[in-house]
Parts: sequence; C-alpha cells; structure tokens
Amino acid sequence: MTDIVPDTIPYGRLMHEALRGLIQRVLADVAENGLPGEHHFFITFDTRHPGVSLASWLLDRYPEEMTIVIQHWYEGLSVDDDGFDITLNFGDRPEPLRIPFGALLTFVDPSVEFGLRFETRGSAEGDDPDDLPPDDDGPEGEPDEGEAHDAEVVSLDSFRKSH
Repeated sequence: MTDIVPDTIPYGRLMHEALRGLIQRVLADVAENGLPGEHHFFITFDTRHPGVSLASWLLDRYPEEMTIVIQHWYEGLSVDDDGFDITLNFGDRPEPLRIPFGALLTFVDPSVEFGLRFETRGSAEGDDPDDLPPDDDGPEGEPDEGEAHDAEVVSLDSFRKSH
C-alpha cells in the first residue's frame, strides 16, 4: 500500500499507480491468451527511465522516448509487478525490450478508442512530456516516416482506422 501523508492525499500519484496496474493486468492477459480481435497497443515510454533495457542502436535513435506497437508480430511477452519484457521485430531484426511500468508515458488501444497519458514530473532538460515522437517503430520495425501523432491521447483521431 502506498504511504499517504496525513495532510494531503496524492490523488494523482495514486491514480497513476492504479492505471499502471490496469495496464499490467491487460498485458498479462495478452501474454497468456494473445491479442483478442482487432486490439493492438501503441505504448510510449521514457527510454531514460531506470530499468529500461533496449539495444544500444535503439537507444541512440530514441534517446528520450520511444513508441512501440504491439500488434502483428511480437514474442516473449512476460509481465511482472515492475514491468514487462517483449521481443519486437525492427526491420527483420528481433530485439528484446524491458519496459518498467514507471517508464510509461502513454498507452493507446485505437481499436476501442482507449488511451491513457501519464504526467511526468518534468526533467532538467525541459522536455515536454506531452510530445510523442514523430516516427514510430512498430512490430515490423518499419518507421512511419513523417507521420506525426497527436500529442493529446484523449484525442485519438490520429490512431483511428479509416473505414
């Protein structure tokens, strides 16, 4: 249980912990049963967060944050109390990743128009935590060159499928 200071209740921190628990539960179910239906996830995380593990060439390309897509090809998804491990394919190059839940910045499932954004405490470099990277490496590792995603996760228009 989280320590609560008697003078204040840190609702924001408690809510983020609960929402990260929701993501943990969703990913654990996917690890056990696979992705149901059309579900897929865009997950943006802070690559500088302690405990993040990724190949050095990926860290060079995404020194601050990275968005991954869990959809068609992934393997080795395992979830624990602190985060998850997954292997994704980046241009026919499978790469294992370790992402702690505390590193998550956004979680979006565009198939059901669901999205979460986690506020960060800001950094000394003056980073804007609401900015998503302009290109994403999906499960096949093909970057979406020049496609910018809307920084407001509550506005999911940039992730909607065209019918």
